[in-house]
Amino acid sequence: MSTMNNDWDTLFDQEIQKDYLIKIDYFLAKEYKTKEIYPAKENIFAAFKTTPIKDTKVVILGQDPYHNTGQAQGYAFSVPSDFPLPPSLKNIYKELENEYHVPVSRNGDLTDWAKQGVLLMNTVLTVEAHKAFSHSKIGWQNFTNAALQLLNEQDQPIVFMLWGNSAIQAKKYLNNPNHLVLTSPHPSPLSASRGFFGNNHFKLCNEFLEKHGVSPIQWI
Repeated sequence: MSTMNNDWDTLFDQEIQKDYLIKIDYFLAKEYKTKEIYPAKENIFAAFKTTPIKDTKVVILGQDPYHNTGQAQGYAFSVPSDFPLPPSLKNIYKELENEYHVPVSRNGDLTDWAKQGVLLMNTVLTVEAHKAFSHSKIGWQNFTNAALQLLNEQDQPIVFMLWGNSAIQAKKYLNNPNHLVLTSPHPSPLSASRGFFGNNHFKLCNEFLEKHGVSPIQWI
């Protein structure tokens, strides 16, 4: 497993000595050789490599990577620019259009969000092709929960957007009064109409950042 080459390395160095991450490393070494696993091995920690702790303004917490060929990049909800928009991302853009009253015509690559300080983190960091949540029991949540706890300790203003039940479970790690925690149903077509649409999270996030003297995210 590679290091992040930024301030996430403290967490990585601490966790890599623990049994669960050693087991994940061993399990994945075998899986990548014998099966189709996403994202590519070098992109498992892409979100952490692109968005250091010190630059994190927003955390969008997803479930696990996209499981169709070539979609997963290591950023929650993001796909390469030449791919069609997945249904959840379509709904995310629809909500942006509703909040800002402008058409969203961007592609599905959210790397620009990551570079602005949006940590696009899934609770589980790998998946077997065409089998959603297939790696949900291998121990990734130990790592991603530790990452959330470390973010919770930071004093800078951070907005956490927890979408869907598996993300909302992380709320118990987030009790720092300097931060804003927003929750809603998941943007997937199964649940978006039950409260994701109209949650106003993107505007609430930027209002919070600006109120605390932090430059807002250019979402569109």
